[in-house]
This record gives sequence, C-alpha cells and structure tokens, in this order.
Amino acid sequence: MKQLIITFALSSLLFFFACDDDADTITVTETDTVTVTEGIEVTISSNITTDVTWSSDSIYILAGRIAVISGATLTIEPGTIVKGEYGAGANATALLIARGGTLNAQGTASAPIIFTSVVDEVQPGGNVSPNLEPDVSGLWGGIIILGNAPSSLGDDAAETNIEGIPTTDINGLYGGTDAADNSGTVSYISIRHGGANIGEGNEINGLTLGGVGTGTTIEGVEIVANQDDGIEWFGGTVSVSKTLIWNAGDDSMDTDQDWQGTCTDYVIVTPQGGSAFELDGPEGTAKVNDVGSGYHTFSNGVVYAGADIDHVVDWDASTNAALVGLYIFGLDSAVAAAGNAIESFGGDASGTSSAWEITLPSGVDITTVLGASAAAITIEVAAGSRTQGPAASMFDWTWAGKSGALTAIGL
Repeated sequence: MKQLIITFALSSLLFFFACDDDADTITVTETDTVTVTEGIEVTISSNITTDVTWSSDSIYILAGRIAVISGATLTIEPGTIVKGEYGAGANATALLIARGGTLNAQGTASAPIIFTSVVDEVQPGGNVSPNLEPDVSGLWGGIIILGNAPSSLGDDAAETNIEGIPTTDINGLYGGTDAADNSGTVSYISIRHGGANIGEGNEINGLTLGGVGTGTTIEGVEIVANQDDGIEWFGGTVSVSKTLIWNAGDDSMDTDQDWQGTCTDYVIVTPQGGSAFELDGPEGTAKVNDVGSGYHTFSNGVVYAGADIDHVVDWDASTNAALVGLYIFGLDSAVAAAGNAIESFGGDASGTSSAWEITLPSGVDITTVLGASAAAITIEVAAGSRTQGPAASMFDWTWAGKSGALTAIGL
C-alpha cells in the first residue's frame, strides 16, 4: 500500500487524511505541512500564508501565480522538483516571493532543486531533461523575489510593481529603505523552459530580483531556455555568484534601477537574439547608495556568443557598471565582422571595466569587433588559453554540465 498523509491546522484542530494507491495526484489549497511518499504530485493552487516545507520525495505543481506572502517561509529540500502549469497573460504560473516573505531553497551540487514545466518529464534523482531540448522556452513563468531594499525608480517613487506581474497583485510591489533586507537563501537551483508572456513585451524572467537586499544569499543558479531574460535585477543590493545562463531568449543578464551588488563566477552560453548583458542605470534622480555614487560589478565571467547574439554588452548612457575579468569566445564570423559586439561602451564611467580576453574568428581585427574603447582593455588569446572566468567544473552539477554542452563548446 502506498500511503499519503496530509496534515494541516485549522483554528485549533489538527486533521489527518490518508489514501491508497488509487490516488496518484492531490490538490492542496490551505495546507501548512504536507508529508508524502512515492513521488506523489502535489498541486499548489493558493498563496502560501504560513511556513511550509516542500520535500524531495514529491513533485510540486504550480497551478497559478503562487505568492509566499509577508511573514511566511517556504523551505524547499535538496533534490525537490517544482513544475509550473502552462498559462499566459494573468494566468501565467510563477513562484513569487513577496516583500517580507522568505524562500529557503537550498539545493546541493549532488541534489539540485529543479524548477521546470509540467511537460518536462524529469523526475526526482534526474537532472538532464529526457524529453525537452535546452532551447524550448515559454512553457511557464519563473521565479520572482521581491524585497524592501532601495531602488532608483522613475519619478523617485518609493515602491513600484515588478514587471511580469499584473499591477492588480499587491504582492508584486518592491522597493524600500532596508539595504540589508533578507528574502532567504537560494543555492543550487535550475530554472528551465520559462518566460511566459503576460502581455505585449512583458514576459517573466527566469529569475527576477526586485529590491532584494544584502541579507539574501543567492549562490549556484542555472537558467535554461527562458523566453525573456535569464536574470534581471531591479535595484536592490543583493549579490549573486556561480551562475550559468543558457539559451536566454532575450538578454542573459539585465540590470535596472541602480542595482548595487556583484555577480561573480558566471557563464553565459548562446543568447538567442538578445545580448549577453543589457546594463541600465538609475531611473530616478537618486542612486541607491547614500553618497550618490557606486555601481554594480560583474566579475570573473565567460560569454560564449554563438550565432544569434545581438550584442555582447549593451550599455545605456546612465549605466553605472563594471565588467572585470571577462572571457569572450564563440563569436560567429559574420557577427564579429559586423563590428557591433559592444554597444555604447562604458555607460556613465562610474565603474571601471578591465582584464578582458577574447578568442576571435580568423580574419577579423579586435578593434573592429569590440570598438576602440573595449579593445583597449582586451587581450586576444588562443582557444583553450583563457585566464579569466570560472573553471567549468564549477558547473558540473547543472544540466549544461551533465549533458556535455559545456565540453562541446570548449569549456
């Protein structure tokens, strides 16, 4: 007999339910604690209002936009699989951590937490998707974490609604004054096949970080085939490390509203029509840090451009960013010869970029590819001779690592 036990509290009473082998799927709407065995699918259809743990012997199905509201903590055990149902517009599925809510999703290299679509047949203990290619996107939404950290917003607003969420949802607000705000801990997670569109030009990123503070830990994130950006920062002060973005449909890493943090040890592989970096600065008159200066930094990274990239880096005039220790390779010959790999180099120059390396296709000049300013900080190196960027072994735990995709491109 396969036994399912559901436990939840209602007022002062405690209820237990059990079912046998005939019940392979359950729906949970008001549950505090769920304990299951034998890989039962658990459908989550309402917001999380009290502390909940999702365990690795279950597959959790997001039936809509599920918010962890203020005061509640969602803990996800290593090896757990979470799948989003298909939905578009206001019905797009996503996991939303509202301001004051907490996500503790601490996977491990041997047991990462996987967020994917219900059509993905990956099962507990697996990693490489058995039935979906790594360029299939838009099948569900993504993960959105919102906090109380400062952001430089248009019209100097104190708070605003995050993109990708209907403005009628109050759980979509972010921004505040607490730079040290804590939204939880995220480690060794893989987010796949997301980016559902909620409206014209308004898709959900793989991982959206709005006003997230330094008290939040984010280390070890893979994003595969998101229809919009891989990671997008909207202000805040959180730092991110050990990140791999593969086949993003738009920009791999996008910054806005004076994000003041760092992204360290990262790999970007084959953007599908967007740029590796879309870097934007403040939207209000004030910057996030108290003295009115500062910038965000990307350090020790690798970009494999591929044939469909728009730009390697796209700065706007107000961008306060620095790219330090960057290796670029895999440029298509036609893209390289067109000379548009770098757009508007340097932004507002508050951050200093340095120590770039590049492996070029034969027959093209480094200045033609990068422009004079970027070429001045770049050394041309032979394939396999880079000194910048993380070791590929840092990402052995990912789908990209397990499937051999990183080895195939020379990492």
